[in-house]
Amino acid sequence: MYLYAGQALARYGFGDGHPLGPDRFDAFWHAFLATDLADQVTIMEPVTGRREDALLFHSHSHVDRVRDLSARGSGMLDMDTPVFPGVYEAALVVVGSVLDAVRQIMQGATRRAFVPIAGLHHASRAASAGFCVFNDCGIAIEALRQRHGVRKVLYFDIDAHHADGVYYGFQDDPDLRFVDVHEDGRYLYPGTGDATETGLGPAQGCKLNIPLPPGADDEHFFKHWPEIEQFLEAEQPEFIILQCGADSVAGDPLTHMQFSSRVHRHVASYLRSFAEARCQGRILALGGGGYNRAHTATTWIETLTALCVTDA
Repeated sequence: MYLYAGQALARYGFGDGHPLGPDRFDAFWHAFLATDLADQVTIMEPVTGRREDALLFHSHSHVDRVRDLSARGSGMLDMDTPVFPGVYEAALVVVGSVLDAVRQIMQGATRRAFVPIAGLHHASRAASAGFCVFNDCGIAIEALRQRHGVRKVLYFDIDAHHADGVYYGFQDDPDLRFVDVHEDGRYLYPGTGDATETGLGPAQGCKLNIPLPPGADDEHFFKHWPEIEQFLEAEQPEFIILQCGADSVAGDPLTHMQFSSRVHRHVASYLRSFAEARCQGRILALGGGGYNRAHTATTWIETLTALCVTDA
C-alpha cells in the first residue's frame, strides 16, 4: 500500500481560514503518525506533474489560463476558487502524485495507493470549479486509457458533493462505470447528480447517482447498499478509483450529511475485496473533500486502514 505524503501536496490549499486550506494535510498526517499504519504502508514523496499531464483531460485554454493567473498571483479561477501565487504548480503536484500512483499500480509495484490531497472532482474539461483547479480523477481515467491500455474503469464517489466534473466528462462513455452517493443537489453545490442522470447514448444505464436528503445518516446509506451491489454485480473493471471525501461525515461545516466514518470503512473494505476478485486488487483512493479537520483525519485513517488489510 502506497501513501503519498509531503508538504508539496499540502501546498494545494487556499490559505489559512479557507475551508480547503493546507492544514487539512497536517491534520491527517498527525493522525496517521498516531497509528501503527506506518508498518503497513510505503510513504511516497509527492511528484510534480507536467502540462501534458493536465492536458490528458483538460483543454489547452484552461491549462494556459491557470498557468497565467498563477504567475500573476491574484484573481479568481471561478466564483469559488481563488488564485494564489504558484497555484498552477501546486495543482500539478496533485496531478503528478495521482498519475505516479496509477503508474505504480499498473506496473505492479503496489496494488493499492492513497493520495489524501486529491480527488478534485468538480473541474470540467474546460474550467476549474468548486476549489478544484485540475480534475485529477478525470486525468487519471484518461491516463489509464491513453498510457496504460485500460478501458474499463470503476469510479466510486462518497464525497457529499456530486462529482459533476467526472460525470459530465464521461457521461457518454460506457466503459466508465460511475457510482456516486451524495447530498441531493437541490440542497448542496453543485446542484447536479439526480437519480435520473444515468448516462447518455451508449452509456445509458452505466452511471448510478444516489442523491440523499440533508441529514442522511448511515441508515440512509446502507438502505441503498443493495442497489449499489446489484449495479456492480456483473462488472469486470480493470481499475478502481475511490473518491472518499469526508465532507459526508457528520459535523462538516459545508454540508448537511450525517454519515459516520463507518460508511467510508465499509466502502473501502468492499472495494478492496471486489478489486481482489475482479482487477488484480487495483485501487487508487483519493481524499476528496472534508472541511472538519478532526473528522476528515479520522475518516481518511479509517479508509486507509480498510485498504491496508492483508488478504488471506
